[in-house]
Amino acid sequence: MDDLRAAPGAPLTVAAGQATCAALDIRANVAVAADLVRRAADRGAALLVLPELFLTGYELPAIVAEPRTYTLGPADARLDPLAAACAGTGTAVVVSAPTLDPGSGRPRISALVLDRAGRFAAQYDKQHIDPTERAVGFEPGAGGCTVTIDGWRFGLAICWDSSFPEHARAAALDGCHGYLIGALFNRDRGAHRIATICPARALDNASYVVMADHTGPSGQYHGCGGSAVWNPDGTILADAGTADPGLAVARLDPEALALARAGDLVLVDPSLCAPAHPRGEFTVG
Repeated sequence: MDDLRAAPGAPLTVAAGQATCAALDIRANVAVAADLVRRAADRGAALLVLPELFLTGYELPAIVAEPRTYTLGPADARLDPLAAACAGTGTAVVVSAPTLDPGSGRPRISALVLDRAGRFAAQYDKQHIDPTERAVGFEPGAGGCTVTIDGWRFGLAICWDSSFPEHARAAALDGCHGYLIGALFNRDRGAHRIATICPARALDNASYVVMADHTGPSGQYHGCGGSAVWNPDGTILADAGTADPGLAVARLDPEALALARAGDLVLVDPSLCAPAHPRGEFTVG
């Protein structure tokens, strides 16, 4: 278990981005995402996280009705402006979009990772889809996903995933130093959920948490903003508030991580268990 106490060799600056997206207008949303990449790069970020289904909005019935129109894949030309922004700035991005499951032909809610050269690096499919998503025909993902950038290991999550402590725990037990959440927290209860769930996942696992939320209407919801970064002790490190567009930019510190993981670390307790789902593992160049 010593590897769970090990910290990366150098700090890493990350950002959580938020903005209002245009319903089902993939090209317009890609342009906004590319702009957020450039804004994050201007503030020194090596990695940007964006909200759930940011490239289409949370337009579930339309996506299910026309999956060939509204799902994206790693080689989709509509992603080219975003890839160019990553390549031009050297900033990687985790952006959420619907994808198509090749086996079932049903859509999934996914996170696509483009590396600092704009190349596709990884895909994570949301494991914990909520009852509404399941009812309209979305397919859950089958496993977790760990990505590594500059020696920092991150577990990927999409919205409701973060409500399950075991999901973040599985990432931490895989050696992740941080937990990246693309979310849609509604403004009626979202601020409370953000203030409860995100620091809990950080404190539970002595991990950094980076959460990106919507700021405007998306499907039947209206995002409350509040994209933020939490320290491994659960305290808040950066907060975008209600800015639209907005960024929460933070420097992840190996020493702070090592301090949080010293002493009585819950993750090394022999009674601890986590789901034995398979995990994909990818390095972001």
